[in-house]
Amino acid sequence: MKALKISLDNAKQNKLFYFVANVIIYRDSDKRCLILKRSSTEKVHPDKYCVPGGKLEWDDLDIDHPTRMNGDVFDFENKVEELLKREAKEESNINIEKELIYINSVAFVRPDEIPVILLKFAAKYKSGEVELENGSFTDYAWVNEEEVKNFDCIKGIPEEIGQTIDIYQKLENSIN
Repeated sequence: MKALKISLDNAKQNKLFYFVANVIIYRDSDKRCLILKRSSTEKVHPDKYCVPGGKLEWDDLDIDHPTRMNGDVFDFENKVEELLKREAKEESNINIEKELIYINSVAFVRPDEIPVILLKFAAKYKSGEVELENGSFTDYAWVNEEEVKNFDCIKGIPEEIGQTIDIYQKLENSIN
């Protein structure tokens, strides 16, 4: 029997998480990545530099419009890609290319006790000039793997910036 709505009524309470995805945006023209400084009002990592990203929301899973039916299961394809494209645009006014490269994942518990699964990806810059989302971010920088070390980043961000730059440089070298 297929679902009629999204609900937690039948969910096992010890199996619930926020699903979050982040994207390290790589600009090919200068081989730098975008970092954003979180507002001091953020619950998690206030005033720290991060990369664009956000939570998957129930509204992203419109059961009246799945991309396909898989028996009684509603499938929603490309939701992570859509999430990251939307969040990059909302948070920084930057458009990213469609192709994502998986970087890593982290599971953590927020200060407000909510468990989170975070998947991290890299994507190439497509277009746009940085305009920060009002109230969420206070500064930004395009950085390389050395410059990022001069910013107070969330742990892991400097290493992921270096990894992203390395991935895209290796891809570029393999094409040439």
